[in-house]
Amino acid sequence: MKIKALVLLVASVFASIAFADTRVNVVGLFNNKALVIINGGSPQSLSAGQTSNGVKLISADSTSGTFIVEGKRQVLKMGQAASVAASAVPANSDGGPNSPVTLYADANGHFLGNLSINGVSLKYLVDTGATTVALNSGDAKYAKIDYEKGQRVNMSTANGVVSAYLVTLNTLKIGTIVLNNVQATVNEGGSPAVVLLGMTAQNRLDLKRENSILTLTKKY
Repeated sequence: MKIKALVLLVASVFASIAFADTRVNVVGLFNNKALVIINGGSPQSLSAGQTSNGVKLISADSTSGTFIVEGKRQVLKMGQAASVAASAVPANSDGGPNSPVTLYADANGHFLGNLSINGVSLKYLVDTGATTVALNSGDAKYAKIDYEKGQRVNMSTANGVVSAYLVTLNTLKIGTIVLNNVQATVNEGGSPAVVLLGMTAQNRLDLKRENSILTLTKKY
């Protein structure tokens, strides 16, 4: 009986996860833009046609916004919220592969997030001053990059000249954006502390900054 009860409890937990509600709160309304909080996260800006976490903004003005939440139409005014149960099969929407990724500046004005290299999750910083995507040797080993087979070069850093290797990353994924065959450098040692999203990735993205919000959109 105890085993049966445990099985039922586990099943109910997985069911609640699989069909968890998507909740959206409207905290700002503008012409074809809305500032929303999704599932209790940080406020984020949606432009008309943009999708994030199962929420798509269709249109908006200063009085209300029209959204598609988990495939269901919702018209919300300032301060209103909606909670819609997620379907077993995700709705076919612009939130699919290569949809825009939104970042928010930290207290120092830096844009940080999480990406994956070869399926391994790593923290990254958008760095317009970095020529390439750059990562330290520890992160490279964690991502199973055989960097020592790459071309060895010397790199000038804030800590002086360090040995580095030129490599090609098979897959770099930022949110739903997937970039293949991205040139990168691997520095021996623990610097940089996080992956630097340099120009070899940024050149393939459209970066649009609006105050403390940075939107990344794949170009090719």
